[in-house]
Amino acid sequence: MYCLGTSLLHPPFREINFSVIGQYVDYLVKEQGVKNIFVNGTTGEGLSLSISERRRVAEEWVTKGRNKLDQVVIHVGALSLKESQELAQHAAEIGADGIAVIAPFFLKPWNKDVLINFLKEVAAAAPALPFYYYHIPALTGVKIRAEEVLDGIQEKIPTFQGLKFSDTDLLDFAQCVDQNRQRQFAFLFGVDEFCIQRFINFVVKLGFGVSQTKAIMTLVSGIPMGPPRLPLQKASREFTDNAEAKLRSLDFLSFNDLKDGNLEACS
Repeated sequence: MYCLGTSLLHPPFREINFSVIGQYVDYLVKEQGVKNIFVNGTTGEGLSLSISERRRVAEEWVTKGRNKLDQVVIHVGALSLKESQELAQHAAEIGADGIAVIAPFFLKPWNKDVLINFLKEVAAAAPALPFYYYHIPALTGVKIRAEEVLDGIQEKIPTFQGLKFSDTDLLDFAQCVDQNRQRQFAFLFGVDEFCIQRFINFVVKLGFGVSQTKAIMTLVSGIPMGPPRLPLQKASREFTDNAEAKLRSLDFLSFNDLKDGNLEACS
């Protein structure tokens, strides 16, 4: 099971609160049984962080997770190939267990071969690390089907180990799994809306995204996740109150001593 390592920002300047990452690791391991972490992805607002911030976040998760987590996979995707390569090299240097990359989304690859050539260059920067493709077309705008990308990918990227699939095209996902049964690929499904349906169906009606996810994690864990970084807006107090009431009604909320200050940090 993988958890998305949300960034931990606190007001007034939305700087990263590195001090609570160790607490977050302990919560995930002891309370949720999560032993595998995906860092600096969408929920973690990785692409809203500077390169130096992304490096520090990765370092903290690897360090605090040592001897506690089974795998820490670092997302190193960026618009710049050079920056992706630098982040990949850094992930290898700090002892991460794998790297993942999204498709570049400003000057986009227009077919499978162009995309794989980009991914190949990033993977080559950390040749000892398992490599994962992060498929999230709703945000990248790159509509190349994951099933097509996986076809023959290991011949060009020998370290390729799997796919983080964040899309609602379940036929594409099923084909990825079915056509690669003989390979030991990992398939990580990353659409939050398809998990814990009763609660998600409720909060989607209220408005659901990264900001709201951070507010919910604060409610559930008791750890102040902080507000998102601009241009995202923090979750409203109305959302937080409604989400808290729903969580309690479903017996999902076991942390009873949540302080108002923690709530204010994210709402």
